[in-house]
Parts: sequence; structure tokens; C-alpha cells
Amino acid sequence: MGAYILRRLMLMVPTLLGIMVVNFFVIQAAPGGPVEQAISKLRGRGDVTQRITGGGDAAAGAQQSNRQDLSRGARGLPPELIDRIKRQYGFDKPIGQRFLDMMLGYLTFDLGDSFFRNQRVFDLVVSKMPVSISLGLWTTLLTYLISIPLGIKKAVRDGSRFDVVSSSVVIVGNAIPGFLFALLLVVLFAGGSYWRIFPLRGIVADDWRSLSWPALIADYAWHMALPVLAMLISGFATLTMLTKNSFLEEIGKQYVLTARAKGLVERRVLYGHVFRNAMLIVIAGFPAAFVAVLFSGSLLIEVIFSLDGMGLLGFEAAIGRDYPVMFGTLWVLSLLGLVVGLIGDLLYMAVDPRIDFATRGA
Repeated sequence: MGAYILRRLMLMVPTLLGIMVVNFFVIQAAPGGPVEQAISKLRGRGDVTQRITGGGDAAAGAQQSNRQDLSRGARGLPPELIDRIKRQYGFDKPIGQRFLDMMLGYLTFDLGDSFFRNQRVFDLVVSKMPVSISLGLWTTLLTYLISIPLGIKKAVRDGSRFDVVSSSVVIVGNAIPGFLFALLLVVLFAGGSYWRIFPLRGIVADDWRSLSWPALIADYAWHMALPVLAMLISGFATLTMLTKNSFLEEIGKQYVLTARAKGLVERRVLYGHVFRNAMLIVIAGFPAAFVAVLFSGSLLIEVIFSLDGMGLLGFEAAIGRDYPVMFGTLWVLSLLGLVVGLIGDLLYMAVDPRIDFATRGA
């Protein structure tokens, strides 16, 4: 087991390196970098990316190189000022040197400084992480807590009225986009047009430092209720049907018939024999579900509920070409995803001790 964990940890190094290499050089090729942004603001033309990604002549300009964008944007500015801007953002160095310096810093979790926020990237990521972790963790846990019992009951009562009705509810819930349901919740319960029951901003109250622990927990749950519910509505359909199908497949196997023939009660058969085998594929999907919510599922929810998390931070960094923030968030989220994947494999072996990745050369 120890050798397997060590091997997986070592494999994370080339994986992270590959992720960073691909994204670094792809982003460098995109027009409207931080130097162009700074020059455009000095000349009073606003955000250069908006002009580059616009229609007509701007769409043609998007296909030109960063060097051409820089020369056009720098007209009328002293060359010394252009050189100083390049040095400020580190663009006076070759692209390979910039990448090497960035990766050497990442080895010690020195993520650099934001170009436009006057903050260390590590501090920014740490300050935004509680929101994203809260959304991802609670959404994933509640999805599993709802979907697994529901899927088991649907498997046991396959073809019954309960199965048909619950399937209809699951399909409808899956068809509703999370952001659309979030808007509905805001209109109904967050002071949009009807009741103001839940807050619309943040994950805790402004005076949370003065609250006692029970009051703080209640306040946290009160703030997180609507965002988590909005993300939950369309997240449990796939897992519910996966659980149902896994149980149906196991229930029809010979060992289940044998257990029933020995006189075991149905609950003992279901949870003592079927559960462990049927849950393997469900447990294996936990890391992927958590990482999916963390990476891509929370941006619109953060915007709608004014939650300042990693999704919004990464989006704003991409729009503003704040490269250190972009790559810093990518590094942290990629590392977190790989670690969670390893935890998922360990859970996989805990559920069924017969599985041993180490002996299979995994």
C-alpha cells in the first residue's frame, strides 16, 4: 500500500508538469496579454481583450500575433515606458525562462504576485478557497446522501409506481440548469420579488467573528442553503440511476439468491452482501464528482449569489489576463484534483479489500 501511494504521488509530478506546459504555452499565444492590457489602459482605450474579441475588423485582429498587438497599442508611448512595463510583468525574459521561473516558484508554493490586484496569488487563492470548498464539498456529500438511498429504493421497488414517479422527478430535476434554478430561488426566497428568507451575499454574516460557535454554524448553513440547493438540483440524477442500475445488476446474481435461500432477511442481504459490490462504481466516482463541481460547476452560482470563490477568481483573471492568478489557480486546482483522485482509489480499496492496485502494477 505504501509503495502504491508513493508511486501515485511521484506520477503527479509529470502530470502537473504536462498540465502546466500545455496551458502556459496556449495562453501565451492568445492575443491581449498583460502588457497589451497595461498599454491600452495607459492610452485610455479600456480593456484590449474587448476590442480584440469584438466583431468585424476586431475579429480579424484576434488572429494577429501578440507582437503586432503590442506595436499597435504602444504607438505614441515612449520606448522606455514600454520596456519598463515589460520588466514589471516579466516579459523582458524569454518565454522558456518565464515558464522555468514560474515552475521553480510553484515547487515551494510561491505562486507569485497578481499583476493587477497588488496581492500575492497564494493569499488570493487561500482567501477564495473556503467558498469553493464549501460549495463543492456540501454539494457532493448531499448528492451522495440523497442519491444512494433513493437509488437503492428504486432498485428494490423496480417497476413500481414509486420508481416511475421518482424517475420522472429525477429527469425533470436533471433538465433544469443549476443557474436557472438559482435565479428562481433568488426571486422566491432571497428578496427578489417575494420573500426575503435567505441572504443573498457571502457564506457568513459580516459580524461572524462576534458570533458563538453554534450561532456561527447556523449562520453558515443559512447562507449556504440556496447556493448548495441550486447546485444540487441537477447533480443527483446520474448518481441515482447509476446506484439503481448497480444494485439491479447485483441483486440478480447467484450469491444473492443463495443468501436468500439461507433465510437471511432482505435487509441483511441488501446491505450485508449487495451494498459492498454495488457501491464500488459509485465510490469510484466520488473524486470525479467533487472535482467537477469544484472546477466548473460553481462560476455562475458564485456570480448569482455574490460568492467570491475560486471560479469567479479564475474567470476574472482570464478576462483581465492576470497570468499569475490564472496559472496559480490552475496549479492549485490540478493538484487538488490529483490528490482527491488518490483518495478515491484508497476508498475504493477500503470498500472492497479484494481490490489491490499495488499488486496490479497500477
